Amino acid sequence: MHGVESVEVILPCLDEADALPGVLAALPAGYRPLVVDNGSRDGTPGVAAAHGARVVTEPRRGYGAAVHTGLEAATAEWVCVLDADGSLDPAELPRLLEPVRAGHADLVVGRRRPVGRGAWPWHARAGNALLAALLRRRGVPVHDIGSMRAARRSALLDLGVTDRAFGYPLELLLRAGAAGWRVHEVPVAYRPRAGGRSKVSGSVAGTLRAVRDMAAALR
Repeated sequence: MHGVESVEVILPCLDEADALPGVLAALPAGYRPLVVDNGSRDGTPGVAAAHGARVVTEPRRGYGAAVHTGLEAATAEWVCVLDADGSLDPAELPRLLEPVRAGHADLVVGRRRPVGRGAWPWHARAGNALLAALLRRRGVPVHDIGSMRAARRSALLDLGVTDRAFGYPLELLLRAGAAGWRVHEVPVAYRPRAGGRSKVSGSVAGTLRAVRDMAAALR
């Protein structure tokens, strides 16, 4: 039986003070939260610290910048990455991590299954499906470019992902595929975010911006 004392959960955050308490409270025992504040103006760092999270700051705006800073700041052998907006259930993290810890996979990503009206707008789902199809054509067996994942920290850093914006998840999958990693998907529930509309996929413009960043990674 694996211990869980050496697992850190990287939570990239931009103005997630409302959702954070519920997300942190739902983390499984032994999964230590590492909040990376990416320029919040709503008191996110203070809320995170008050609820027991370790907090680091990354002033360069961008999802990839926040995740990379989290990887560099983490000290655990195993890491998970999770959105802090309440759309994903932290209780599902052990299902993602176990195949990696058991040696059956190098990277496990959550394949989102929408639950509830408005969880996944049509434009965001369409953009995600297009990018996932392009990845499968390159031999990476995924159907979702999701933000919930688990792997060994050192291995993620060794991949050398350079994108610091929304293209980070796609470049990560591309590099994992090129390196011959065993990439698995696990279905996870995807609910409407706790704080209202997503800053990325909540609008057509946000979706197009994210797809643009990810398409650059494909090129």
